[in-house]
Amino acid sequence: MNFNHVDLNLPNLQRETIDGVRYYKVPDTNELKRLVSITSVISHYKKDFFDKWRKRVGVEEADKITKKATSRGTDFHTLTENYFYNIPELPKVQPLSEMLFKIARPTLDRINNIRALEGSLYSIYLGIAGTVDCIAEFDGELSIIDFKTSAKPKPREWIDGYFVQCCAYACMLHELTGLSVKKFVIIMACENGEVEVYEERDKEKYIKMLIQYIKKFVNDKIS
Repeated sequence: MNFNHVDLNLPNLQRETIDGVRYYKVPDTNELKRLVSITSVISHYKKDFFDKWRKRVGVEEADKITKKATSRGTDFHTLTENYFYNIPELPKVQPLSEMLFKIARPTLDRINNIRALEGSLYSIYLGIAGTVDCIAEFDGELSIIDFKTSAKPKPREWIDGYFVQCCAYACMLHELTGLSVKKFVIIMACENGEVEVYEERDKEKYIKMLIQYIKKFVNDKIS
């Protein structure tokens, strides 16, 4: 399949990490303004949950699981990005990552008219920035698309944070370009051979949740 691209001319933003929190330097009139990464905002909101998980499974096992998941996800994103750029020779990755990409490819083929891959976005109004996986049409509708890997599909009630992140990107996109997406799409390729697609159209619900996430981050950092 040959994918079509529609350039949005999104900005290139510099990243930096301060005390474990990622920030982006974004243009604000005549000076650079530092905005917190939406990924760091969501990680902060989920911190208590992950701290409890690490205690339950043990630090060593938690680090092992996290390292595997990070490597698997990075490889999957690399393969996906090359595929969408119509590069015939895909990079060499670990066999597990290659398997996940192959089972996801029929679902990835439902994407076209790609506006951005790993594109930088920001919102002065919300005080956040980030790097979106993909802005494109999914089944013909303009969407914020996020690619995930997992051992097995996750229950929908566990992935609200994913949709909050998609919502953040949608808000940033609208502020920068005026474009509105129809839906948020999570494509999850799983080690058990399943590919799960989660779609969400209720943007208002996740805007409210996004505000809660941001408020918690700001309040906790101030206190």
